[in-house]
Amino acid sequence: MLRRRGLRTAAATCGAMAVFAAPALAGSASPGAPGVGDPYYPEAGNGGYDVSHYDVKLRYQPKNDQLRGTTTIVAEPTEDLSSFNLDFALNIRSVRVNGKPAEVARENATEVRVEPKESLRAGSLATFVVEYADKPSEVEAGGKSPWKHTGTGAVAVGQPQIAEWWYPSSDHPSDKASFDISVAVPNGTEVLSNGRMTGRTELGDWTRWNWRMPSRSATYLAFLAIGQYEVSGKTGAFDQPMVTAYADGLGDLKGPAKASVERTPEVLDFLSGFFGEYPFESQGGVVPAEGLGFALETQTRPVYSPGFFRIGSNTSVVTHELAHQWFGDSVAVQDWSQIWLNEGFASYAEWLWAEHQGNGTAQELFDHYYSAHPAGDEFWQVEPGAPGEENLFHSAVYDRGAMTLHALRNRIGDQAMLRTVRSWYEQNRGGNAAVDEFIALTERISGQQLDGFFDEWLFSSGKPQVGERTGVPRAAAATARTAAAPKAVEQLDHTHRMLARRHNAG
Repeated sequence: MLRRRGLRTAAATCGAMAVFAAPALAGSASPGAPGVGDPYYPEAGNGGYDVSHYDVKLRYQPKNDQLRGTTTIVAEPTEDLSSFNLDFALNIRSVRVNGKPAEVARENATEVRVEPKESLRAGSLATFVVEYADKPSEVEAGGKSPWKHTGTGAVAVGQPQIAEWWYPSSDHPSDKASFDISVAVPNGTEVLSNGRMTGRTELGDWTRWNWRMPSRSATYLAFLAIGQYEVSGKTGAFDQPMVTAYADGLGDLKGPAKASVERTPEVLDFLSGFFGEYPFESQGGVVPAEGLGFALETQTRPVYSPGFFRIGSNTSVVTHELAHQWFGDSVAVQDWSQIWLNEGFASYAEWLWAEHQGNGTAQELFDHYYSAHPAGDEFWQVEPGAPGEENLFHSAVYDRGAMTLHALRNRIGDQAMLRTVRSWYEQNRGGNAAVDEFIALTERISGQQLDGFFDEWLFSSGKPQVGERTGVPRAAAATARTAAAPKAVEQLDHTHRMLARRHNAG
């Protein structure tokens, strides 16, 4: 259940909650929808406006997890609005819309409705300034808080929800925006976030860290890591700034973590040969000491749980999260039911990297996973193209997703596959896309009718049959039953077991 204190409005000085009187407003203005209609998360995001920029200014005290913030949202109404929603879980102190105090009412744990003094007109410029204060680790929705308070700071990383615990937003991948993130912390505490660090300012006993991400990002891909870190800045791939950070408490895991994450430039250079130009202006990686249990493709700078490195150096997870910079971050899903477009590509990138490293060819890995799961296995009952909310991060979305891409490669050939992948990225770079658009592009480039292929691999339960139509070679599938597992399998399986935990484990 939600632990919730009173919500203050701009007109109140104490904890009284505003209640809408619902007066008729002039003209045709109407309330914005409380969600964008995502099939898995109907209240995610908000209707009636598009956000172009978030300016997030925070002050954080690690000792007691006290967060104070002011977030300015720059948006454009897409319809005339008498009120609109924000996705936010923390205690709001005030909201100003276009410089004027607005009334606020909480609808549920993560939904807040805002009624401005004057209705907002479609196509106009609007600014929402939200002031708030709370202890995020104590604010729960659904019995958990994805904000992790640590001994020396905090980690704000999660999918599909995390923004609600540190800044108000329209929290859905379809509403991307640029970010300025500024956090003041006690001296001696580091703050990591997305994009480029634009400066640090000492304020007596406090230091303000400033980060800027000019490339538009989905809200869940913005992150914070606050605490004691070994931070290193250098020149990475493509002559870009690269920032890596390793928590002081990693112990014996710091060595293998560094041996993995410091290969980021090498992996990015490799992936760009398949996918095209790297989408962003900076790169790097962060390894906190606390066991998140997963990794996430936070834009420009992925965050890796230290558990990935318990088996030693692990470049599979680094490759996975860096591949997401193309597919998942730059090319984002239109809604969460399209998750295969993220995880299938990132998992297949691991196979390509394994082949590059001499740890098993992509075909050998396909053969292994195809044979490892008998026809009656539960693995084949999950449809990667429509997994359902409960299976959003199921192993089938990852492994069957990667198998789908390799089977497609077998079906249409290497050249058509490479053209498809690069065209998919170039046509959708910086935007959002859907599975049916990918299928249409593949058919156009290959000149083949592929509805049956994708139906069998993505939208049907059951194991695809061997044959040219499905892209499963007869000889290869027979060989895999007696062949030893490729060298990469142990690391891939360890990585995917952990990645499947990412669903906001509280």
